[in-house]
Amino acid sequence: MGVGTSVLAIDAGNSKTDVAVVAADGRIVGTARGGGFQPPRVGVETAVDTLEEAVARALAEAGADSVGHVSACLANADLPVEERELAEALRRRAWGPSVDVRNDTFAILRAGLREDAEPRGVAVVCGAGINCVGMLPDGRTARFPAIGRISGDWGGGGGLAEEALWFAARAEDGRGEPTALRETLPAHFGLESMYALIEALHLGRVSPVRRHELTPVLFATAAAGDAVARAVVDRMAEEVVAMATVALERLDLLDEEAPVLLGGSVLAARHPQLDDGVRVLLAERAPKAVPRVVVARPVLGAALLGLDHVAAAGEVYARVRGHYEDGARGE
Repeated sequence: MGVGTSVLAIDAGNSKTDVAVVAADGRIVGTARGGGFQPPRVGVETAVDTLEEAVARALAEAGADSVGHVSACLANADLPVEERELAEALRRRAWGPSVDVRNDTFAILRAGLREDAEPRGVAVVCGAGINCVGMLPDGRTARFPAIGRISGDWGGGGGLAEEALWFAARAEDGRGEPTALRETLPAHFGLESMYALIEALHLGRVSPVRRHELTPVLFATAAAGDAVARAVVDRMAEEVVAMATVALERLDLLDEEAPVLLGGSVLAARHPQLDDGVRVLLAERAPKAVPRVVVARPVLGAALLGLDHVAAAGEVYARVRGHYEDGARGE
């Protein structure tokens, strides 16, 4: 494969990494999946080593040593200074002469934008955490630090699980109002009480990484009519719409039709209460916004951002989209 305008697309999340090598004509000639990307926990160079293992397999499949441009959308690249640091680390690996690093939320945004010539819109991602970005054809963006409560964030899968545990614990000991979460959360792990679940989590008999399993339990409890659980889901809808509306306003898109892409495991699951709540609130606060759930793999977004950089032809975009979308689009 000639280097030319070929693109190495990387979508690296906390739990897994997807890599694709896109030839100049839009064919996907190499792919690989690797482990999670967590520089805050293991350090930048060690985290990039994880990328390198997957990149090496994708390049080998493509029969190439390098590409024309590297487009990397990375989890934990939350601040511009982190993007710069990570971009420099990727440049040292010499995968291509030009490197562009963005937060992985941009991959969801770009994957959901159907306008290949002039990408514009806003995306809210609700997976383990929550984040929102927006972009305009002239290069302007809107974004949030999105590093947890210290930057004003609430929710995401991890946050919802913690909130459910908090309400259930208080219902157990009488400090809070009654909620079925008191029974449904421990029952998920085969335990008889919230006290038993608290003990199991504290002593490590239930691994902390399994807390994410409680988010679907919260949604199921809400769907069964529990008032406390429903209030938590309603607040999640409020947070999603608050971020989207602020981003639209920053980009002067409130008064014109603009897509709002919804991605990440929590939003892509399309839980009826959350999905309906987001759409109702958006209709009230940003009437011209057009919400869509993104179902394509985020590595598509990283690839499209790379094609934007190399000014690819329309048929190249179409071929890449066809490879990943297979006609599946969220509405």
